[in-house]
Amino acid sequence: MPDFAAHLRPATRDDYPTFWRALYDVFGDEPSGPFLDEPGPTAELDRSLGLWDGDRVVATAGIYSLQMTVPGAVVPTAGITWITVSPTHRRQGVLTSIMRRQLTELHDQQREPVAALWAAEYPIYGRFGYAPATYRGGLTGSAQRLALRRDVEIGKGRIDRVSVEGYRAAAVPIHDQVRRHVPGNLARDDRWWDRALRDLPENRNGATALRFLLHTEPDGTVTGYAAYRVKAKWTETSEPDSTLTVEEIRATSTPAYAALWEFLVSVDLVRTIRYPMASDDDPVRYLLADSRALHAQPVDALWVRLVDVDRALSARRYPAPINLVLEVRDRFCPWNDGRWHLRGTPAGAFCARTEADPDLVVDVEALASAYLGGVSLATLQAAGRVTEVSPGAVTQASTAFGWPVSPWCPEEF
Repeated sequence: MPDFAAHLRPATRDDYPTFWRALYDVFGDEPSGPFLDEPGPTAELDRSLGLWDGDRVVATAGIYSLQMTVPGAVVPTAGITWITVSPTHRRQGVLTSIMRRQLTELHDQQREPVAALWAAEYPIYGRFGYAPATYRGGLTGSAQRLALRRDVEIGKGRIDRVSVEGYRAAAVPIHDQVRRHVPGNLARDDRWWDRALRDLPENRNGATALRFLLHTEPDGTVTGYAAYRVKAKWTETSEPDSTLTVEEIRATSTPAYAALWEFLVSVDLVRTIRYPMASDDDPVRYLLADSRALHAQPVDALWVRLVDVDRALSARRYPAPINLVLEVRDRFCPWNDGRWHLRGTPAGAFCARTEADPDLVVDVEALASAYLGGVSLATLQAAGRVTEVSPGAVTQASTAFGWPVSPWCPEEF
């Protein structure tokens, strides 16, 4: 199989229009949006890769420089994106060359210790060491059945519809506060806020423009925000049958979060509530009088890859002490293959190579699944992805790798 790595190169600004249209072509979309001829503010062309066949772009790739919350810390993360291979060049090793080039450069340059992506198809990325580490809940329910429990405290604050400018000014500090406590959440600078609030008519699927809410306490402190849209519909008998889609909802207190949900499930003419990007462990389920009325369709969300096992495991925190030797199997990144001594506590961690006998044998994909604290190593053991050598090692590792807050990434990239 040919090695295309030497022929991959970053796209330039002059290349960009052709590069971008090639990406759209593989995904079966018509090019649209404001950044067809000039790169958008979040684009990092110096971290892109393209493969040319004559004057035609036949493969694309990119990296975003992200900051991701992990258990107890925030870690620089390579956001892998723009991955396409033209149908004319499939099954020739192009994707393998892209993946190897990206991960080798991250390792050699000692850049981000962790990489992450959203997988267009499940079977693609496991062979490169990626694995799903967060899930989205895909929540849907009948608005008429989504009443809050009578004992839920919603406080004495008020909820206001606001402009996008007022919303953004208040939401930025709230998001920056709450995202630091949820593994899988990403930091947003001005560029990423612009992207989050971009609301092009062609992307609304017949729904309204985004509508914005703020929850404000009696003392004037804003403690929550929500963005949503409504798609109007009427039945054949002229009954309202609209759908409200929650795009984002965050709060710094339970009463503020509950108050925002009480508003959303009570909007006139709405019969269905959707929250497709919800956490699969969203607390709204436990605010409801009838939790069964809120249906979940969990699906894998953010996939994680440990670029450097030692740096990645040292970067996070462990709620229970761990002192184990892990034998990591990593066929794609040989610098990770071997035995690692991990010592971790709630205060910090250290991971280094060792020749000591292993307590656990684990493949790098399983380690990636467990990294954010949402997938138990004991579950992975039951699936044959972890082998216990020292009795009790799986229990110790499962406890230490867990985290009180379920991982969640609400932002696709």
